[in-house]
Amino acid sequence: MNSTLVRERDESQLLIRLFEEAPANHPHFKAEKNEIWWPSEKELWLGLGKKAMPAGLLKTIRLLFHKRKDRWPAQVVVDLSDCPLNWIEAAVNGVVLGGYSIQLYKSDRKPLSPLYGDKGQLSIWSGSADTHEVERTIRKAHETALVQMRIMDLMNSPGNRKPPRVLAEWALESGRQYGYRVTVLEKDALQAMGMHALLSVNKGSMEPPVMILTDYTPAKYQKTIALVGKGITFDTGGISIKPSANMHLMKSDMGGAGAVLGAVELAARLKLPVRVLGIIPSTENCVDGASTKPGDVIDSYARKTIEVIDTDAEGRLVLADGLSYAVRDLKPDVVIDLATLTGSVIQTLGYHAAGLFTNNEQLATQLTQAAEATGERVWRLPIWDEYKEEVSSDIADIKNFHGKPLAGAIVAAKFLEEFTDEHPAWAHLDIAGTAFGDTEFTPNRAGTAYGVRLLRQYLEGL
Repeated sequence: MNSTLVRERDESQLLIRLFEEAPANHPHFKAEKNEIWWPSEKELWLGLGKKAMPAGLLKTIRLLFHKRKDRWPAQVVVDLSDCPLNWIEAAVNGVVLGGYSIQLYKSDRKPLSPLYGDKGQLSIWSGSADTHEVERTIRKAHETALVQMRIMDLMNSPGNRKPPRVLAEWALESGRQYGYRVTVLEKDALQAMGMHALLSVNKGSMEPPVMILTDYTPAKYQKTIALVGKGITFDTGGISIKPSANMHLMKSDMGGAGAVLGAVELAARLKLPVRVLGIIPSTENCVDGASTKPGDVIDSYARKTIEVIDTDAEGRLVLADGLSYAVRDLKPDVVIDLATLTGSVIQTLGYHAAGLFTNNEQLATQLTQAAEATGERVWRLPIWDEYKEEVSSDIADIKNFHGKPLAGAIVAAKFLEEFTDEHPAWAHLDIAGTAFGDTEFTPNRAGTAYGVRLLRQYLEGL
């Protein structure tokens, strides 16, 4: 599919018009959210509901196009005359994502409509005088959707199809194609560097761990942003094993890694004037006679000892090494980590927002504004020092779990904070409830690519 701006409508093409309110003299169309009306064979009306926002518009259009993804003609025009740029972006992103197919490993995949083929054409009818800005917005929305679908494919792939080495191969190929540097640290290098927390999580797996380092450096930039993503490609819980009922969903435990991989690739595709570094510690968390045991004391890259109370609190262990490396070796202006870290954040915020933890007011404001603009919401939770005692250990420098059924997301954030060397601009995003959830793409849960649009919006704001 290609996406372009048009000034005049070709009468032979299907025209889609959007309505917040019902037009006069049309009693059968009320413009309610997701309502469809066909006034003719070549025109479709889509209701958005009153006071539609860009995030809601995106979901409404994505749902419409996904429901009919096998029935669209090759050429479609969406009437966005007199609409702001954020509506144009939402509409294009929604149309492209509407063609996403989750049938990754089906031997007989259902075909998509011609619109989603090589000759498919999405045209945006805009009345804006600033043609260059509209065209830039259309390209940005289309590129963003393509990256999101690549990350959704990673999220929806089962653990046996995406061990850590596959994430590394994905990053290497992306770097070659879009012109940014990628370095993969393998097990011997990790041992020599002292990445003991990451290695401890890997002890039960036959798949070796990696740390993926990506570096998008534009010709001119003022800020360097480090993004650290949890890359657990499958999580059994280790010795503290998870219940079997939903363990198959733990293929999604690399949602933070997916967001970081996608954000760096998208920054390179769009040539954003910000240096973006990606740090992804990646491993499986499996059960074996060699696995780390509850009560073990392990080392870390930060030279702090960690008492492992619960081996299912493994994400914070790999992030500890990733954060410490980012802060000490890369010295970025801002550090943001993303992780499907705790069930606690889901109990607090449900599936509608990620937990945001930071002591930097400016960073909190920037991320919150980016979240509101994209609909990938965050909600700030406290990170007060009163919670620090919850990770105090009798026999080590720190413990990875407090063992209490309360404040789990906050205590996890306090653990991570200990590995940031008091960096003045660090933020932690717990995306456990937003990275993998209910979507229109399947009756079951699926990857959402949460964080890709949020991080792009934040980076653009810099």
